[in-house]
Amino acid sequence: MTHKAGFVNIVGNPNVGKSTLMNALVGEKLSIITKKMQTTRHRIKGIVNGEDFQIVYSDTPGILKPGYKLQETMMKFVDTALTDADVILFVTDVVEKQGKNPDYIERIRKSNVPVIAVINKIDLSDQEKVTRLFDYWSEVFPGGSIYPVSAQEKFNLEPVFNRILELLPENPPFFGKDEFTDRNERFFMQEIIREKILMHYEKEIPYSVEVEVETFKEKGGLIEVRAVIHVVRDSQKGIIIGKAGKMLKIIGSEARLDAEEFFGKKIFLELYVKVSKDWREKDNQLKNFGYGEY
Repeated sequence: MTHKAGFVNIVGNPNVGKSTLMNALVGEKLSIITKKMQTTRHRIKGIVNGEDFQIVYSDTPGILKPGYKLQETMMKFVDTALTDADVILFVTDVVEKQGKNPDYIERIRKSNVPVIAVINKIDLSDQEKVTRLFDYWSEVFPGGSIYPVSAQEKFNLEPVFNRILELLPENPPFFGKDEFTDRNERFFMQEIIREKILMHYEKEIPYSVEVEVETFKEKGGLIEVRAVIHVVRDSQKGIIIGKAGKMLKIIGSEARLDAEEFFGKKIFLELYVKVSKDWREKDNQLKNFGYGEY
């Protein structure tokens, strides 16, 4: 029996539903899902295994014009995803303006990598508009496969999965058959906490924050976690903590509950807030936060 394995890299503009699609295809909640831009900062792999195949999906940050070094490193994840893919899964939706970031689309067209274009959020549109978008993207990616889907409703994902299997090259598995991601437990703990911050704070706060898990210790059925929330200004520290520590308690409580569901164990979580001025512009701090490998 031949075995297929390959890397299916998910790219597209912010807020088109890349992370929702990734989680639906993998069957695990690996990527943060919110309506805010720049939710995904890292390249996150999700692995789907079958007896004769292994699909390694990569969720990547939304394409944007970098404004500081953190965003530059985020776009390097996207650049790498365009060069090491066996299949490019380009995600658009029924809302975004056509022709956005044409340089990246042109790079995809010239990559000689098979392209699957997914038109997401069709549950928010009508048949006439979806048909127009189907025709438009069929012209943009001649020879590509175009699928209207709703990742949120898990609608029409099976044809996408089947097409991916058809396009995968013959390879042995790249990861163990019992693995579903390349990320460690600390990373997912950080992402769970960061998701709660994205949900509860507005304006610049979510984009000024990084979460660092300093301690992650398992003792029987309990996991002890100590995490630091880094912000860039003193005023942001007060906003994160809230009056009498109320907001920090809310973040900690919600993160703990989600973490207990994710890890299947009780969590003891300690949260602290630290001012790390200009961390988004400092190479050494970006590297410490995991932005050094692409």
